[in-house]
Amino acid sequence: MRIWTLLATLVLLLGFALIYFQLHPPKKLTIAAGPHNGAYGQVADRYRKILARDGIDLKVIETAGSVENAQLISAGQVDVAILQGGISPSDPAIEAIGSIFFEPMIFLARSELKISTNPALWRGLRISAGQPGSGTAAAFVDFQVAVGLGAENNRQMSLSYQDAVAALVADEIDVAVFVAPIDAPYLKKAYNLPDIQFLSLAYSDAISRRLEYANTVTVPTGAISLNPVVPAIPHSLLALEARLAIDPDLHPALVNRITMAAKELHGARDLITDPETFPAVEGVEMPVNNAARLLIQEGPSAWHDWLPYWMAAQVNRLLLLLLPVLFILLPLFRALPALYAYFMGWKVWHYYPEIREIEEKLDEDPDAQMLVEMDAKLNELDDRLSRLRVPGAYRQAAYHARIHIDLVRKRIETLQQAQPA
Repeated sequence: MRIWTLLATLVLLLGFALIYFQLHPPKKLTIAAGPHNGAYGQVADRYRKILARDGIDLKVIETAGSVENAQLISAGQVDVAILQGGISPSDPAIEAIGSIFFEPMIFLARSELKISTNPALWRGLRISAGQPGSGTAAAFVDFQVAVGLGAENNRQMSLSYQDAVAALVADEIDVAVFVAPIDAPYLKKAYNLPDIQFLSLAYSDAISRRLEYANTVTVPTGAISLNPVVPAIPHSLLALEARLAIDPDLHPALVNRITMAAKELHGARDLITDPETFPAVEGVEMPVNNAARLLIQEGPSAWHDWLPYWMAAQVNRLLLLLLPVLFILLPLFRALPALYAYFMGWKVWHYYPEIREIEEKLDEDPDAQMLVEMDAKLNELDDRLSRLRVPGAYRQAAYHARIHIDLVRKRIETLQQAQPA
C-alpha cells in the first residue's frame, strides 16, 4: 500500500513539475531598438528596467532603425521590435502589442532661408532625412510621393540626427528631417540655436490623408520651453505611430508582461498626447495579439494583483479558450434534460405504430385465425413493455401503453365471442 501511495505522490509531483515548466516563461528576451542614445534605444532601456522587476533580462539590440528592426523580427532574430508607422515586417504572421506613441515628423531649416511652407515647391535644397535603414529615410520617401516632390528636385544626404543638427549650424545642409519625440535632447538643443528655425508645413492635414499611416498633432506654444518661448506659435505636425511588434510564438506570459509595461510607459500625458491614448490597438496596420488587445481594452483582471505575472497570463489565456466552449456547451446542457426525456418517451412511443396497426385491422372484419395472431402480437408487446427499463419518473408512459394494449385485447375478445360457433 505504501508503494502505491509513493508512486501516486511521485506522479503528482512530476505532473506539477511539468505544468510549472510549461507555464513558466523564459527569463531572457531581445528587443530591436535603434541607434545608440536614440529615442528607440531610450524607450527600450525603460522597458528593460520595468521587466527586470520580474527577473526578465531584456537585451537591447542596437540597430540602424525601423527598417532593420523589421528585418530582424521577420527573421526571428529578436523577440520584440519597435517599428515606426509605415514600416511593416515582411512576415505577415508577426503580431503587434499595439501602437505606443506618436513620432512627429519635424523639419528644421537654416534660419536665414525663406523656405516655402508648401513642400511641393521645394527645389535645389540640401536635405538630410535620416540614414539608410532608418524609419526616417523610409518615411521621407513616402512623404515626397505624398506631396508630389521628385527625388531629383533636391539634393538628399544621409546623416545621423546629431550630425544633421551640426550640419545645419555649419551651413552644410538646408533642411533636416527628424521622426522623433518632440522633446528629444538633440532637438531641444537645436530649437535654441539662432541659426536654426522650426519649419512649420502648410497643408499638414491634407498631407496626412495621403500618407495612410500618418496623423497630425498640435504642439502648443511654449510646449518645449517657456523661457525662451519655444515654439513661439502652435505648430501642426505630421505624426506617425510607433508600434511594438512581437514574435507570434512569444510565451503568452511575456506578452502579458510586455503589454503591462507598455501601459505603464505610454499611458501618461505628454506634450502632444492626451492620457490613455496609448497603447492603442486601432489602426495598427498589423495583426494585434488577442491577449494584448484584451489587456489594453479591458485592463488587467483581478488576479493580476495576487498571482505571479506568468500565472495570471495563463489564467487569461485559459479563459479565452474556455469562453467560446462554454457558450456552445451551456445551451447543450440546458437541452440535455429535454433530450433525455424525449429518449425515455421514445422507448415507449415506438411501440404505438404496431398497436395502431392492429387496431386498424380490427375494423376490417378479421377472421378467427387473424384474431388469434393479433392477440398473440399484443401479448408479445405487453411482455416487452413490462420488461422495459425506464426511470420511475418516465414509467407512466409505459403504463399508458399497456392500458391501451389491454383495451385492444378486450376488443379482440369481444370479436372472438361474436364469431359463429
